[in-house]
Amino acid sequence: MADLTLGLVGVGRIGVMHARTIAALRQDLRQRGGDLQLVLTDVAAEHGQAVATELGAEFVGSVPELVGRGIDGLVVATGTGTHPELIRAGVEAGIPVFCEKPVAADVATSLPVLEHIRRHGGEVMIGHQRRFDRGYLEAKRAYAAGELGWIHAMRAVTCDMSPPSIDFLRTSGGLFRDCSVHDFDILRWLTDSDIVEVYARGSNRGDPAIGAVGDVDSALALVTLADGTLASVSASRYNGAGHDVRLEIQGSQGSLLVGLDHATALRSAEPGVVFPAGPPHRTFAERFAAAYRAELVAFTELVRGERANPCTPEDAVAAAAAADAAQESLATGRPVRPGGR
Repeated sequence: MADLTLGLVGVGRIGVMHARTIAALRQDLRQRGGDLQLVLTDVAAEHGQAVATELGAEFVGSVPELVGRGIDGLVVATGTGTHPELIRAGVEAGIPVFCEKPVAADVATSLPVLEHIRRHGGEVMIGHQRRFDRGYLEAKRAYAAGELGWIHAMRAVTCDMSPPSIDFLRTSGGLFRDCSVHDFDILRWLTDSDIVEVYARGSNRGDPAIGAVGDVDSALALVTLADGTLASVSASRYNGAGHDVRLEIQGSQGSLLVGLDHATALRSAEPGVVFPAGPPHRTFAERFAAAYRAELVAFTELVRGERANPCTPEDAVAAAAAADAAQESLATGRPVRPGGR
């Protein structure tokens, strides 16, 4: 098995998680006769160096230096505003890129990036980790196999146990862009059908500072897909029971519920029912630990040319278009048709 060297930009919360996952994958590859090296950089040099030392990785002082090291793939885990320039840097260097969602802050900013990728023949995979979660994969398999019949309703839920900092929310783009974009992506991915209309409502019953920065702490969207399927997408920053991500799929012949296990953040009101036994997940990192690992394995396979891109920039921008539409509907009170595809 050929050796690989991955470069990583950004070692904040999710960047450190990716760095540790890559370090764990290194051990697996060594057992199979290969190797995986990690080179990383971050504007917070002292922190970046500490992470590199912890993981036996190499730290370099800048993105140009990182790209110039002859890396085989580039992992981007920085803030959204830097994604376009870093994607361009990797593409122009002829390096496959894995970038955390989204491509850019909104669809309008994303479209020139898509054009740049196409013009340079770049290979860019966007991080929508739910596509690699075993529950969602089983739901897609069952749907594609016709086991559920035609779908009459889907209900997607993404609820955090507690809100992030106000500083983060000030630049997050809004609850639908930050959280529900994953649900919009999964609805499209599972059904192979585009989202054609979104109608959204939201509320603020928690910290007033969330409303002061232009966001809501809870929201619900009614989604219509091109094939006529109806779905609801709900999100909240205040789910005290735990981190809750689920997808209920009801079809003419069968139903499935992704995310229903002993860590599900709810309890039954029925007497004598003890399922789920808990404890619930507290963060997205716990809920999707295995999916994040599978996602980076998929990226190494993409770098080696062993598989097709499992989440293209076009896919990500289509999900972002639905999130943009939801944010617009939230502001206007009207149904909105996504654009930008």
